[in-house]
Amino acid sequence: MRWVLPLLAGLVLASLSSVASAHPVAQGAMEITVHPDRVDVHVRAANEEAFVADAFSDDPSPKPGLEAIFERHAVYLLHHVTVAIDGATAAGKVAAVDPAPDPTPSARADYFLQFALPNGTASPNRVVIRQDVLNELEFAPGNRWEATYVVKIGQVGRSAREGLLLTAREPVEFTCDWKMPASANPAPARLDQGALFAAYLRHGIMHILTGYDHMLFMCALVLAVISLGDLVKVVTAFTLAHTITLTLAVLNIVRIPSRIVEPMIAASIVFVALQNIFWPRQTRGWSRLLIAFGFGLFHGLGFAGGLMDAMSGLPGIAIVSAIIAFSLGVEIGHQFVVLPLFAGMQLARRASSTPARATAFRAALLRFGSAAVCLAGMVYLVAALRG
Repeated sequence: MRWVLPLLAGLVLASLSSVASAHPVAQGAMEITVHPDRVDVHVRAANEEAFVADAFSDDPSPKPGLEAIFERHAVYLLHHVTVAIDGATAAGKVAAVDPAPDPTPSARADYFLQFALPNGTASPNRVVIRQDVLNELEFAPGNRWEATYVVKIGQVGRSAREGLLLTAREPVEFTCDWKMPASANPAPARLDQGALFAAYLRHGIMHILTGYDHMLFMCALVLAVISLGDLVKVVTAFTLAHTITLTLAVLNIVRIPSRIVEPMIAASIVFVALQNIFWPRQTRGWSRLLIAFGFGLFHGLGFAGGLMDAMSGLPGIAIVSAIIAFSLGVEIGHQFVVLPLFAGMQLARRASSTPARATAFRAALLRFGSAAVCLAGMVYLVAALRG
């Protein structure tokens, strides 16, 4: 099997020349201002979001050029961002588009949307924002794209709330108070620490449970563990690495281009699965912990960059709180995956009639389970290279 490592190395080296981002999470920011007669929504989104949406557009004859892409994405956002005012859906329009300064995927464009109050509504009371941006698009089979937005929301001339998180699963709700007098210089935005912590905790959990790249990687690691102690060590190594890269991204110390990070995440799944199959004796001890930690750094970087750009306008304490909550959510999400899998493997082994059969069952589970994970990882690797 001497060809296995050279093949994998070739795939990883090929990934380094990829020029497009393929990670299925796009991060943006949204500022929402509620007026007595309308709701203004300012979306600041990376070019990646517009490029992905445009690549899957069903427009039979799209206009060429970057400006046309931004204009189409503004219309796309209008159809995928919903504003409900006092229970009624508001009609919207594109007010303006400010294109990104350069065409790189990480550069950000500004989209200004306006939503009029439904007929018969005066001075909105309760505003609910929902979005399903990119959710109809598949990054790979069974793994859809997702867009999330860091939200600042408030009434015109009054202090706003910031640090909220808008995802396809979690809307943002805001209750107006028109008795409070408006001001030409309103107080600084108010950070809701409790809501922010809860939102990023849930987001961390769902990031794992809906991030099939993470789930496949963790399954490949768990298939090789024997004891509960090994399980705790390998999961902790991965989570620690994930948290370190998030923190380094906040401090702007480490930023690696997504054209490197995304294929490396997919390659990590393939590598660990192949190690399980061909070198099972090396799947325990310090070597496996180092692999879990090393690839965990890339898994963290795959999420960190866009999130930190979206949160760049928030106070430092908000970013720290968000990272702690998100990392805790990631750890909880890991346990939802690894504990049932590990318990099922242990029960199945103990149900074997003899120690020899238990050993044979473990070897078969490791081999065939890892083969399935490897095939799925190859699908993601191809998707990342083509992204």
